[in-house]
Parts: sequence; C-alpha cells; structure tokens
Amino acid sequence: MHPGYRSGFILVVSLFFIWAIANNFNDILIRQFQKALALDRAEAGLIQFVYYIGYFTMALPAGFVMRRFGYRAGIITGLLLYASGALLFWPAAEVRLYLPFLAALYIIACGAAFLETAANPYVVAFGDPRRASQRLNFAHAFNGLGSVLAPALGGIFIFSGVEHGHEALSSMSPAQLDAFRAAEAGMVQMPYLILAIVVALVALAVAFVPLPAVDTSGGAADSDGKRPGLAGLLRERGLTRAVVAQFFYIGAQVSLWSFFVDYVKETAPAFSEKQAAFLLSGSLVLFMLGRFGGAALMTRHSPARMLSIAAASSIALCALATVLPGYASVAALTLTGLTTAIIFPTIFSLGVRDLGPRASLGASLLIMAIVGGAVLPPLMGLLSQTGLGLRGSLIVPAVSFAIIALYGWRQARRDATAG
Repeated sequence: MHPGYRSGFILVVSLFFIWAIANNFNDILIRQFQKALALDRAEAGLIQFVYYIGYFTMALPAGFVMRRFGYRAGIITGLLLYASGALLFWPAAEVRLYLPFLAALYIIACGAAFLETAANPYVVAFGDPRRASQRLNFAHAFNGLGSVLAPALGGIFIFSGVEHGHEALSSMSPAQLDAFRAAEAGMVQMPYLILAIVVALVALAVAFVPLPAVDTSGGAADSDGKRPGLAGLLRERGLTRAVVAQFFYIGAQVSLWSFFVDYVKETAPAFSEKQAAFLLSGSLVLFMLGRFGGAALMTRHSPARMLSIAAASSIALCALATVLPGYASVAALTLTGLTTAIIFPTIFSLGVRDLGPRASLGASLLIMAIVGGAVLPPLMGLLSQTGLGLRGSLIVPAVSFAIIALYGWRQARRDATAG
C-alpha cells in the first residue's frame, strides 16, 4: 500500500465500524419498540425487514453511481443518507408512530448500502489481490468492534431499565401507560442525534482525504473478453454462488442477533434485559476477535476451507442451543459470535476476487444479498410463535449455515484443483 494513502485506508476501514453501529442498534430497537409502541415480536421483526429491504433496493443503484462517479462519491452519498435517516428519529419519537421510524431506518439502510458497496471492494483493491481475504477480514474486525459496542451502548442509553410485566401494564391508567410509552420512545432520540452528527463529520473528512483512484468503469470488455455489464456478471458462477451463500449468511446472522435478547429472557429468565444486552455484546466481542484471528490464520490456511469449517461449527452450536438447558443453551448461542466471524468477508472476497474493474457491480449483487436479513428473521419470528418456540426456530440459521458450509467446501475443492 502506498504510504500516502494510509490515512485514506484508515478512514475507509472506519466505515465498517460506522455501519455496524446502525446494524446492531436494530437488535436493541426490536426490544425497545415492543415496549414503546406496544408491538408483538413479529411486528417488531419488521425493523430488520425494512432495514434489509433498503440494502436490497439501493445496492444496485449504489454500484451504478460508483461505476459513473467513483468510490469517493459513493461513500459521501452513503454517509449523508445515513445521517439524514438518523436525524429523522427525533421527530419519529415525538409522534410515536411505527411508520416514521421504519422510514428513518430505511433511509439509514440506503446509506449503509452505499457504504458497504463501496468499502468492501475498495479494501480488496487497496493492495495485493492475494491478500484480499486477509485485508477484508482485518477491516471487518472493526465492523466487529462496532457490533460489540452497539448493543452495550444501546443497553446503556436506549434501554431505560424499566421493565413492566403484562399485569403491571394492565393495571396502569391510560395516562400512566401513555407516559410510560412516551418515555420509552424518547430514549432513542439523543443516541441517534449524536450518531447523525458523527457520521456527517466523517463525510466531511472523506471529501478531503487522499484516496487511490480505482477503475470502476468496467470498460467495453475485460482483457479476456468477459462482458462488463450485469448480464456478464450473472454468468460468473463463482459470483452467483457467493451471492446465494451471502443471502443465507446474513439471514442466519441477523436472525441470531435479532432474537438474542428474547432468547436469553425465554431460556434463562433470571437475566434482565440489560444483562441480556451485555451477553449479546459478549458474543460480539468473540465476533470481533474471530475476525482478527481469521485475518491472521488466512496467511497460512485456505480461506474457503476456513469458511466451511466456520459454517459447520455454527451448525453444531445451533443444535446445542436447541437441546441444552438454560445457561448452557445461552452459552452455545453466545459462542456463535466466534464461529460466524469470518463468514461475510470471506464469501465477499471469494466472490469478487476475479472480477477486476467489474468488482463495483459484483459488490452490488453481494450487498443485495443482504436482503436475506429481511427474509429469514421474520420467518424465525413466526416459527418462534408456533409450538417450536425460539429454540425450535433455530432450524432457520442451522439450515442456512449448512448451505454456506457446502459453498465453502466446493470452493475449497475448486481452489485446490486450480492450484
């Protein structure tokens, strides 16, 4: 990496931290909105649905913007959208209606889609292609850091610590109940205002920091004659398989994190909401450490082989969380933070590594796959409200990890043959 771009690389890596805050605040909002807006679990699950629909609808436009104007323009656009959505939380809390909150989350998600579509392939392009998986896992470790801090910050600044059971709520007068819900809705205002200010300042920094020029046009055709447009990309089997694997990974990971607090409360009722939120942060500490460790291990081991092992380990932990009692079950679910750590960046780097100038559009398809986070969590939420309960609904992430393990195994075989 050219020394003159070191500050630019650091700033791009900071984006991984920034979108992790928004992604993981959602897990806190699911629980908070159940209190503030009187939502059931399935209704609260719409938070993730709307958020990841934002990724799905905006990833491809983001790719076209970057193809035309470059990565810097895409990053600044994403940061400004993100800040705008965060600002809208203040009036949404004042009116206490679910739809304005969902609209604000959608705008934040559109901004995050720009950031992810830009930052992931940009980090891949920052240096030696042979070390792309290692470099991307390193960058995603800071995404893991944001994932660790978000639930802890949310637990401190969004959760009020006031918990009323159904009987207590039923005994309140209408005025008392309205005051309680208004106070709970207001808890989100200041955290999101601060977030908006910080993100706007980062956008200002990106406008002036030196960044390397990377060809995102795709040209008329690659040197090997491959078509640069979407039609050509969809014929790239390595990319399309990565898109499918990424869909199931995001769906599985978001499902686990979205219902983590509810799962802890259901299987180990002695834990309070705040304690459950800190347990989620503990899982995310493992997630962050797993990414740093994964980046180091990939200097000596095949990324695809490590991917298949990580996915298989995640299946085993989901199975244990289903059958073990109380605290042991919670421990198994907490450990999934470690086993899932390397999955996203490894799939991403494997998917775009041979695309060359077409990487920005290829990245758009991989970011569109994040719509898995809109599809699978509501399915898990619905299953949890049947006789299966939250334990039985872990079949959703378990099957998803099985698909990822198969992808990693096939990719490892293909790499071994090519090598």
